[in-house]
Amino acid sequence: MSDRIAQVTRNTLETKISVSLNLDGAGKGVFNTGVPFLEHMMDQIARHGMIDLDVSCDGDTHIDDHHSVEDIGITIGQAIAKAVGDKKGIRRYGHAYVPLDEALSRVEVDFSGRPGLVMDIPFKSGAIGAFDTQLTHEFFQGFVNHALVSLHIDNLKGENAHHQAESVFKAFARALRDAMELDPRALGTIPSTKGSL
Repeated sequence: MSDRIAQVTRNTLETKISVSLNLDGAGKGVFNTGVPFLEHMMDQIARHGMIDLDVSCDGDTHIDDHHSVEDIGITIGQAIAKAVGDKKGIRRYGHAYVPLDEALSRVEVDFSGRPGLVMDIPFKSGAIGAFDTQLTHEFFQGFVNHALVSLHIDNLKGENAHHQAESVFKAFARALRDAMELDPRALGTIPSTKGSL
């Protein structure tokens, strides 16, 4: 089995981003993005997804965080797609329910090769500190468009917006870990009747 690692650099007039990751890591995260709450959420992805994840972003946060958050989602999606490669031997599907105090979220992911996002997070606040909760959608939309996955996200319960977001990101991490895990019974095979994903 080859190492499932990837490095991606994405530079635009709005952001300069580098992502490196190891899908079979120890859950270590290193972040320097200028968006502290997103860094806290990416730490959940690394830790609970058991992904070593290093993300740097120099973005136009003097305008707002939108470009940085969306473009980080895009670049992580590109890196995940590169690291899973032809998807031979992966489980393909993953799901998780994760509670955080009063909040409960459910996430399902399918490495189908087709991008799709269905997301329902009834945030109780428009902001978490300085973080605009609408940017959660931008992060995940950028991710699915470039990781080429179907992603369903539902926050089922929650009264605190921080708890809602964190339970979503933790569930996302666990679902990713499930889906990208190598199945010892299916090594060398593509998990699709089409023969490719």
